[in-house]
Amino acid sequence: METTPNSNLAEKEAVEQIIAGRARIETELAKVIVGQKEVIEQLLIALFAGGHCLITGAPGLAKTLLVKSIAQIFHLKFQRIQFTPDLMPADITGTEILQDTGDSRRMVFVPGPIFANMILADEINRTPPKTQAALLEAMQEHQVTTAGVRHTLPEPFFVLATQNPIEMEGTYPLPEAQLDRFMFNVVINYLPEDDEVEVVTRTTSRTASAIAPLFTGADVQRFHETVRKVPIATDLVRHAVRLAASSRPRQANTSEYVNEWVSWGAGLRAGQYLVLGAKVRALLHGRAHVTKEDLYALAQPTLRHRILLNYRAEAEGITVDRVIDRLVENLQGTPAPAKK
Repeated sequence: METTPNSNLAEKEAVEQIIAGRARIETELAKVIVGQKEVIEQLLIALFAGGHCLITGAPGLAKTLLVKSIAQIFHLKFQRIQFTPDLMPADITGTEILQDTGDSRRMVFVPGPIFANMILADEINRTPPKTQAALLEAMQEHQVTTAGVRHTLPEPFFVLATQNPIEMEGTYPLPEAQLDRFMFNVVINYLPEDDEVEVVTRTTSRTASAIAPLFTGADVQRFHETVRKVPIATDLVRHAVRLAASSRPRQANTSEYVNEWVSWGAGLRAGQYLVLGAKVRALLHGRAHVTKEDLYALAQPTLRHRILLNYRAEAEGITVDRVIDRLVENLQGTPAPAKK
């Protein structure tokens, strides 16, 4: 691709903006969010890479507030969709209605809440697969089709879906095809005691400070282009591919514990998102080159929703994160922990 001095200057400015922007973003988010630095970094990586996120956490951990605050910082149009068992696909994508224009009547498309830049699909696993599938085309193609007509979604476009891991009654597991569309599965855990005290103190004594917008949607789209131009060595790409491939059971070089515990491993998108996320992480940490540590740091959020454990693993109390840790350790050449 041919470059000009002006394009090089624009890329340099975008890189500097990403590097400097992290501290500014964290400062703004600290007005309303306490702790959760790793979660915030993973969400920012997905945002700069142009990927969607699945957010898993118990109720009351500020998932909605965090997503809404990030949308405010990037000056993006935000919509929250509460997923319920009776939610229909048209409630998400929109529908056609008969409109009287005076001289005649015609069908007019009324856009649904999906027509925004940042969508919070709250409790996505509470709605049936038919409605969940309405998101598939939007997430993959950034468009929706109604009555045979395609409608393009605004750019940039992100879906951040939350699911509650502790309430299983009345929930529907997400299809594997839809899970694979999410770049990361971000897990939000309970805060340390000191941070929880800070949250309770803040929320019971004063109103939260207003979030100041720092970027625009055009900035985010420029960041997407910049990230893809970050160089990465071929051996690191191969490293990412091997990490994803090592999770697949019954392959030539599969480890015994993977065959023992895993029903289905990560596909091609895992390697793609590992590389793309590593590029963003390098920039956020002030580097213009990717390291193995960038890949390892993103292994769990990238792989945990792409690896399906079998009943034997569940019976033995094996978690997906533990399997991923062993995959990374094997790739690093360090001894794996003893089986429990």
